[in-house]
Amino acid sequence: MDTDLAILLAIATVWLVAGLVVEGMPRLTAARALRRRTGLLLALVGAGLAGLAGVLLVGLVATEPTLADRTATGLALPAVPAVVVAALTVRRLWWLRVGAGAFSAAPETPAPPALRAGAAHPMIALPVQVTGLVMLPALVTATGLVPLTSPGMIGVVLTAAVLAVGMIGVRHALRHSRLVERAVTVRSRSSRTAGVLHV
Repeated sequence: MDTDLAILLAIATVWLVAGLVVEGMPRLTAARALRRRTGLLLALVGAGLAGLAGVLLVGLVATEPTLADRTATGLALPAVPAVVVAALTVRRLWWLRVGAGAFSAAPETPAPPALRAGAAHPMIALPVQVTGLVMLPALVTATGLVPLTSPGMIGVVLTAAVLAVGMIGVRHALRHSRLVERAVTVRSRSSRTAGVLHV
């Protein structure tokens, strides 16, 4: 296997694994587990961003044709959600890890509903998973099996990407909304209980 293709395959694998990790975060009930998972996701996202930026940078400065040159169109697609990850998702993950750390002194301390709702925020999961999915056309282009750089194929790929983003975004928005409602319900119950005890 071509070394450049192996590197791109490794980057795509990192993003796909990050997508699987972020999918399970809102289901974690212990604060310590949520903190660990957030740290793992930060490491994966950092490696994915560094790898993608490295391939694009090599393609810009190299004099000989490289994988980034051959798949410039394919790599431009994952670069868009990757920028969103770098600008928004990393910051949210960092604050989520700090918040989970405040409750993780004991191994079985439950994660507050607000933290689980934060872990389900669409701007955490959506950009990570979309970046992993749109790395796949870049891999197909790099192998040369299907020419995705033709105008007709670019339209098909972009249409499929828009549909995938819409479906993933709606699913994450619904899950986030459900967890936010649960957090608000728990908070209102706690307030009522505190008021009764105060009286």
